[in-house]
Amino acid sequence: MQATVMAEQVRRGELTPQQTVQQALARAQEVQHLGALLSVNEQAQAQAEQVSARLQAGESLPLAGVPVVIKDNLNLRGTRTTCGSRILEGYVSPYTATAVQRLQDAGAVVIGKANMDEFAMGSSTENSAYGPTRNPWDESRVPGGSSGGSAVAVASGIVPVSLGSDTGGSVRQPAAFTGIYGLKPTYGRVSRYGLVAYASSLDQIGPFATSAADLSLVMGVIAGHDPLDSTSLEHPFQAEVSPLFARLRVGVIREALAGNTPGVEAALQHTLAALQELGADIAEVSLPTLEHAIAAYYLIATPEASSNLARYDGMVYGQRPAGVTEVNRAMGEARAAGFGPEVKRRILMGTYALSSGYYDAYYSKAMRVRRLIATEFADAFQQFDVLISPTSPFPAFRFGERSGDPLAMYAADADTVAVNLAGVPALSLPMGHEEQDGRRLPVGIQLIAPALQDERLLMVATALEAVGAVRHEQAPKS
Repeated sequence: MQATVMAEQVRRGELTPQQTVQQALARAQEVQHLGALLSVNEQAQAQAEQVSARLQAGESLPLAGVPVVIKDNLNLRGTRTTCGSRILEGYVSPYTATAVQRLQDAGAVVIGKANMDEFAMGSSTENSAYGPTRNPWDESRVPGGSSGGSAVAVASGIVPVSLGSDTGGSVRQPAAFTGIYGLKPTYGRVSRYGLVAYASSLDQIGPFATSAADLSLVMGVIAGHDPLDSTSLEHPFQAEVSPLFARLRVGVIREALAGNTPGVEAALQHTLAALQELGADIAEVSLPTLEHAIAAYYLIATPEASSNLARYDGMVYGQRPAGVTEVNRAMGEARAAGFGPEVKRRILMGTYALSSGYYDAYYSKAMRVRRLIATEFADAFQQFDVLISPTSPFPAFRFGERSGDPLAMYAADADTVAVNLAGVPALSLPMGHEEQDGRRLPVGIQLIAPALQDERLLMVATALEAVGAVRHEQAPKS
């Protein structure tokens, strides 16, 4: 059931918050083998009762009784926040992230924390210290990452909406792999206060859902300025998305047309045909610097990670090794034992890029490439209202297929990282399937809009829904 429908039924008294939360918890138990959740909120039922009391008192709650799941790098007071890492095992947050607090203020109930690649570093949710998350469409395949648990929580029917974070595609790519919607908002549109940082200039909280209306509902709640986040913007989200479709100018990103699997290519052509039928003008557009986006992304994200993760040293955060009194040794042992291989790799990459003699050769050059990419997007939006590309060149891959080759894994984000570098919004829609080994695997198509035009993406999605072009289906029952 969609969040918009569920909230309306709760407000009318046809369902109670206690019932919706109990149903979500029961479903989570049924599909626990998928590994979507790292923990269950023990206060969920008590919070559902509080929502009931607020409704009886006459409060207007847009998300009345809607159960939600949040990625485990979002803080919720009194619950564990591990970021999928051993180094934060046992950490209990003393405060709640702004986006999560806004969900609760609107009547939502957080039922659990979602599995993720450790510190959001990964594209498959294989890097979690607590085990992988499995794709409900084919349990031998990954759900994407790093927000794989949040995506599977929606795709498997535990909750109608969830929150993830997107640093280089970590909402959009899992949405594509699991056949749901995933929105990466404009940078600064949603407060990052309470989000454990990976790369601060790229991170953005975004929702998963099964419809444009649900994304709009959630964004209307979580978006907006927050005095606790100096990067948040004074730009309220217009939650009402018109289904009317004006004559739209759609630019197909030429650099994203090569190397796609047959199912991805078919989904792209299906989407373009539907847009053309709706009256859109479609043409190709070239963004030549996109070929350098992956390299620039990792030379910007990893230095920021190196800085952000310095606090996890067994002194400020993390487990201090027993019996070790010498400070440097204690820090070294805490980090060696607490961090997984991918996190260590990225910390080392970032430290190297920032080191004396290499800063200008790597980090500064990547920042110049970032500016070129942002400029090319801005120039493209002078000609087009939205840009379009596949979300990923391929559907979900098998466990272990790419984990042994970091460069092959990084290539999974080839179509998504540039959006984060430019700070613009993007939406992944389920627009097709690809047959592999007798399994139907979802395929996602990405729409990109200018900064602060997130609503435009949802307008286009609403129009595609209205003509039956979106290919969202419930994942097979596990």
